[in-house]
Amino acid sequence: MTQTLSRRGLMAGGMAAGALTISWLERSAFGSEKLAEGDELLPFLDPQPIDPERPMLAWEKLQDWITPADQFFDVSHYGKPTVDMDHWRLGIEGLVEKPRSFSLDELKARPKREFVATLECSGNGAAPKFMGAIGNARWTGTPLGPLLKECGLKPGGREVVFWGADEGKEKIRDAEYPQNFARSLSLGAAQSDDVILAYAMNGEPLTSGHGFPLRLVVPGWYGIAWVKWLARIEVRDRRFMNRFMARDYVTIRGEQKDGKTVWRETSVGPMNVKSLVARVVRHKNGTLGVSGAAWSNGGRIERVELKIDDGPWTQVELNRDKSKTAPFAWTFWSYDWNGAAPGEHRLVSRATDSKGRVQPAADDPQIALKKTYWEANEQVVRRVKV
Repeated sequence: MTQTLSRRGLMAGGMAAGALTISWLERSAFGSEKLAEGDELLPFLDPQPIDPERPMLAWEKLQDWITPADQFFDVSHYGKPTVDMDHWRLGIEGLVEKPRSFSLDELKARPKREFVATLECSGNGAAPKFMGAIGNARWTGTPLGPLLKECGLKPGGREVVFWGADEGKEKIRDAEYPQNFARSLSLGAAQSDDVILAYAMNGEPLTSGHGFPLRLVVPGWYGIAWVKWLARIEVRDRRFMNRFMARDYVTIRGEQKDGKTVWRETSVGPMNVKSLVARVVRHKNGTLGVSGAAWSNGGRIERVELKIDDGPWTQVELNRDKSKTAPFAWTFWSYDWNGAAPGEHRLVSRATDSKGRVQPAADDPQIALKKTYWEANEQVVRRVKV
């Protein structure tokens, strides 16, 4: 059973109209519960561990639609390389008629594309200590598709491989080989209008941790596809299979078919639909405000529902002031919780997107037999004491 919470219903429920108006305007302006004088942030009984040495989004402090750089996570697999800008150029080669290379200034002089998109690590949420590997930023760069077209795609091109400057050694069949970090996209996906070569984040040049001087931005895909420290792009005629495409960042999932379990391995790619309860605030008038965020891989967030303890799923209020023009960005949501009994409570949210995908519970058949922590999008239960 799903209940819908309307503004009119709240007013009929006996809340003071003045207090409601203030709360409503704050959510419209900020998208999440903005702490005001006299408000109290209720700590979760399952607090999110935060490592002060590692940038990570602290959900209980969430109030900005754009994530500040100092709260934005970064992950590297071979460490952060030092890029020599005196010699750096981006090469485009492989199955192209006219291989080319570009300086950063040449790329900045090309047609610019700018949009807001949410970046999530594919392991985000797989463990309590790794819940904040996500952020929402404004990315600026130049579209990749026209560059590939100008280079003249040869017949037979199937995949586009993106090579980073970061490198390490990998043991393959009892021998060690030096390897650069690399990921690939199908030729069609690489030519999408939304795939850009980004050189700025939130209006500032990329930092070293976020891929300076250039990174790939693939909105709607998990962060592993957003190759940092880009050095080379290559068009190939066959599948690219390195550690990060074929052996690591591979999801192992069991599916029940005719009474048997069929095991499948899939390379991590587009993000799944997901939401999270971020904060619970006690206002000075005694009411409680619950807020959070929801996101998907380009499918509009149609609905977010909240369940408190063993109660019904209740539809919450979505803030679309910003996300309606940014299909790859997260959507903030909020709920006014009235009549909460003193004691401990469980809160869990679930999101549904425009493609009909519903965020699953942990025991849902679609994820119950998932054995790897990549692509963790199950409903997350938060506990709070009122």
